[in-house]
Amino acid sequence: MEKIYQAVDSSAKEKAYILVEFPYPSGSGLHTGHAFSFTGGDIYARYLRMQGKNVLFPIGWDAFGLPTENYAIRTGRKPQDVTRDNTETYHRQMERLGLSFDWTREINTTDPEFYRWTQWIFIKLYEKGLTFKQEMPINWCPKDRVGLANEEVINGRCERCGTETVRRLISQWVVKITDYADQLIEGLEHTDFIDKVKVSQVNWIGRSEGARIRFPLKGRQESIEVFTTRPDTLWGATFMVLAPEHPLVAGLMDNPAIAAYVERTTKKSDMERSELALEKDGVNSGLAVINPATGADIPVWISDFVLATYGSGAIMSVPAHDERDYAFARKFDLPIVPVVQPPEEWDFGQAAYSGKAGFMINSGFINGMTPEEAFAATLRWLEEKGLGSAAASYHLRDWIFSRQHYWGEPIPMVCCQQCGWVPVPEDQLPVRLPVVEKYQPTDTGESPLANITEWVETNCPRCGGPARRETDTMPNWAGSDWYFLRYTDPHNDHALADLSKMRYWLPVDVYIGGDEHNTLHLLYSRFIYLFLRDLGVVPPEIPEPYKKRYSHGVILGPDGARMSKARGNVVTPDELVERYGADVLRLHLMFMGPFDSTLAWNERALLGVKRFLDRLTAFVNENAGQGGKADRQAQAIAARLVKAVGEDIEVFKFNTAVAKQMEALNSLLDSGCAIDHATLRTLVQVLAPFAPFKAEECWQKLGAAGSVHASRWPAYDPTLAAVEKVKIAVQVNGKLRGLIEVKPDESEEMIVEQARALEALARALSGRTVKKTIYVKGRTLNFVVG
Repeated sequence: MEKIYQAVDSSAKEKAYILVEFPYPSGSGLHTGHAFSFTGGDIYARYLRMQGKNVLFPIGWDAFGLPTENYAIRTGRKPQDVTRDNTETYHRQMERLGLSFDWTREINTTDPEFYRWTQWIFIKLYEKGLTFKQEMPINWCPKDRVGLANEEVINGRCERCGTETVRRLISQWVVKITDYADQLIEGLEHTDFIDKVKVSQVNWIGRSEGARIRFPLKGRQESIEVFTTRPDTLWGATFMVLAPEHPLVAGLMDNPAIAAYVERTTKKSDMERSELALEKDGVNSGLAVINPATGADIPVWISDFVLATYGSGAIMSVPAHDERDYAFARKFDLPIVPVVQPPEEWDFGQAAYSGKAGFMINSGFINGMTPEEAFAATLRWLEEKGLGSAAASYHLRDWIFSRQHYWGEPIPMVCCQQCGWVPVPEDQLPVRLPVVEKYQPTDTGESPLANITEWVETNCPRCGGPARRETDTMPNWAGSDWYFLRYTDPHNDHALADLSKMRYWLPVDVYIGGDEHNTLHLLYSRFIYLFLRDLGVVPPEIPEPYKKRYSHGVILGPDGARMSKARGNVVTPDELVERYGADVLRLHLMFMGPFDSTLAWNERALLGVKRFLDRLTAFVNENAGQGGKADRQAQAIAARLVKAVGEDIEVFKFNTAVAKQMEALNSLLDSGCAIDHATLRTLVQVLAPFAPFKAEECWQKLGAAGSVHASRWPAYDPTLAAVEKVKIAVQVNGKLRGLIEVKPDESEEMIVEQARALEALARALSGRTVKKTIYVKGRTLNFVVG
């Protein structure tokens, strides 16, 4: 049966690449949340195989990174041993759950033959000028003792452990994802992502149109460049603000007030510094710049509400038209000059006006223009005078790629005193992670690898002189950014994947994952794909790696909180499979509610699913020996079931698909209609994607050839599948007054007329005025009365 689930490269069949996010094997095993998402993907993959498609449904392990390392530290073991044991446990659990993964394509991000290509991608980024090393302020987690990207800090705290982060100056490798910002927005047009996913991507990239403007420093030859989305308000700029990390500030540290202020800012995260509700503080730098529009000297302040990573780390402040600038100006008694007259009466002594309606005032040649007209006119003027130019800015930041930890892919670079940074030659990849006894993170900001002298000290690949290996490792994201490509050709020794195989399998048709990865993981992996596409490594005619993205929901623990080992509310699938069987668990997980919803765990409800499966099995067993032909009623029930369940699976409505199987069984049992082998086989085939073990058992009981999972999804007669009549609940102000049977396509007028023939309705409406009727097609007709 194993070969049923193996994908075939370049088959004549229509391909379907179904991808589920590969798990971190970081704990003692899968929990029901994993089982939930994987089962949804498995049902879809099994259904498509039965549709005759060549299905790639692979799995692997995202085993590098903090989750595994932290688990290893807690248990006092080596990460290598933890990874091996946990992947074995996960594998065993997945097989017990009946997940039809193609295990011949299993990958592991910690396998040197896998991370060889992760390192190769890094080298290519370096060669194309898309990665560099610089000293920069980063978010530092004191507990995990690791640098974090901005995206890994949630409300000022480490996303992994919840510890409050601090700012720390560390030399880091940075990847210039911002160079692809526009492509990442434009590429979404080539996907079928739902709007929610597209919006999260676009908002995170956060493209803003505006201008770069140069402000000459008074008494110096230099200028300070700022980016602004409102060049039309330049005449109202009455001061400038620098980020504490701005290069000019470093030359002012002999001023005790400035030095003390800069020191205080290191204890704040970017999130905290950007919080609009917090009171703004700052310090006067003693410098001044010249407003290029007015010629006036304006003071330069230093404040941590400006981030070094936004624009140039400097802003022009127009307090009359920006709430943050307004609060700062009021606090430090700085001038407030209105330059946009709102259409309504406005008191600039009480609040800033940030709208774009109205007309320009106090603004020289653009007076009287609308802000929109003034925007374009100011851009032309700046360019003519050589004072600035049109530009775009992004919320997206360059990607901090270094981690000061042991358990990760070694960054394949060496530092030579003569040559500087030099990549490791490709024929020397992979740079293997050495096995060490002491791998715990350090307080120095260096990776534990820095202490392994025999590994660190090497020769420069370019000049042969003494050199030192990079001791930082890559982030959790590194392997998961391209793993979906490796599944297409997992055993290739000469390339990350064969181009012809990628051309056959890509794009991923459906990618199933959590909401929490709809932004960053998708963004990073799409970026790497676009970069590899520019290299010609992936098929250039395939613009995006993923066609559709389905977000699975979350299962809460018995206490109503999200399942977590730390909370002790995790429900493991092993104990449930032991008690009820894998099929019951699978059916229950899918029946709990919509696949994309937050669902509360309720083991009592599982017993109802078990009763259904027991009844269905008994029904097949009792009728397996009967011959003859099913009557039309049984055939119609089976045809409607095939049609309805197939349509539900196509759109991931697994809960209603299970409900329809229950309804069909009840209809067959209640009607007492004649049953034949064809009808029984149909019931079993429809069940097969959901309950693979019981379905196979019933299939064999029926004496059917081969495996049910290799059979074709049953065909149906559309005339039999058509619903002849549906029952409509007739209500008065929401209270049931009777039922009527109508054709599914019956008009609302005819349904209202038929309903009025009900005696119970006539009594309920007697002497009352019908204000309106509300018809929910195929379900209810409600008379709203006064």
